[in-house]
Amino acid sequence: MDYTDKWQAERDRKAFLALDDGTVFHGIAFGARKDALGEVVFNTGMSGYQEILTDPSYAGQFVALTTAEVGNYGINPDDVESRGLFLSGLVIGDLATPSNWRSKKSLDDYLKGNGIPGIYGVDTRSLTLHIRDHGNRKAYLHVTTPSALNKSDAPCNDAATHGEAIARATEWIGLDGQDYAAKVTCEKAYEFNPRPTSDVSSIPHIVCYDFGVKTNILRSLAAWAKVTVVPAQTAAEDVLAMNPDGVFLSNGPADPAAVTYAIENIKRLLGKVPMMGICLGHQLLSLACGAKTGRLKFGHHGCNHPVKNLMTGKVEITSQNHNFAVVKETLPDCLEVTHVNLNDGTIEGIRHKFLPAYSVQYHPESCPGPHDSAYLFREFKEMIGNRRQPATSIEQ
Repeated sequence: MDYTDKWQAERDRKAFLALDDGTVFHGIAFGARKDALGEVVFNTGMSGYQEILTDPSYAGQFVALTTAEVGNYGINPDDVESRGLFLSGLVIGDLATPSNWRSKKSLDDYLKGNGIPGIYGVDTRSLTLHIRDHGNRKAYLHVTTPSALNKSDAPCNDAATHGEAIARATEWIGLDGQDYAAKVTCEKAYEFNPRPTSDVSSIPHIVCYDFGVKTNILRSLAAWAKVTVVPAQTAAEDVLAMNPDGVFLSNGPADPAAVTYAIENIKRLLGKVPMMGICLGHQLLSLACGAKTGRLKFGHHGCNHPVKNLMTGKVEITSQNHNFAVVKETLPDCLEVTHVNLNDGTIEGIRHKFLPAYSVQYHPESCPGPHDSAYLFREFKEMIGNRRQPATSIEQ
């Protein structure tokens, strides 16, 4: 394809992202050719776009990647972090052609195959600065049809104009007060044991609540335990009937205060079994203990966020993905802060003073991201090992 043909092809795929505050960003459509609604967030990671795409925590969101070039190492089946893609769409600067020996398909083909729209050629620096200054925005992504060869504004539906797209973004209900964990959780319980052993009684049994769990979280637990994954709505009594040695509260999307059934189940589990939570699970554990959560201006999204461990004084670089956080002023006396974010001082970790339960706001399984926080899984193992007893004496 010569430059004239390339220019014509891109002209026929013109697209725009309209924010609810009236700001519009233009680019070129790729991936699935359909319009979409979502909330725009920016991710500051320099790599790991496949893990980001397959993170259920991005359900309902357009992910704008701040790194300049995306797609250069393609897509492979080994780095998939969930059973599907739940984000609303992808926003990038330059779309690269894959040139990596692990690549099995291009980013464009991967999005098409999963029904996710994308837009490239966007001034992502300007978009990121806009979100930083004005907060996460509701948005409408609009693309044109391939048949619009000589019609610069030909729509694929009735949201053809900027004004109509802005109105649709404004009218969208958004993510506040919405239970998205129910949208991404598994349909039924299952065992995750990549290294089967004939004597499962010799290793701890972990029940993992799937609020949007990623595969490498399960791998991190399965390295030393038998893991049973259960749907987000599973009753506490059903979990205790499985005689677990520990309960893990996974990551997940949207507003933690809306996942009321999980908060009530965690209340009934506290003190009866050791518990660890991350991301949404951290927020749900805090809510179950009496704290409150609130929305951050533009959230934490990336694999380069500095967090200080107040117990050791060490700083770890972490992978994060959340728009809500535990409000410091609402923390009950039974909880103490163990980690803080060095960028904005928000709570990044808590532990119960009297019961075997702790959590962190970030993703210690490092997909994508550094391995600084892997020790948190070891601490969970040690907590369980110190308290492991016959199933008949788990309840206190």
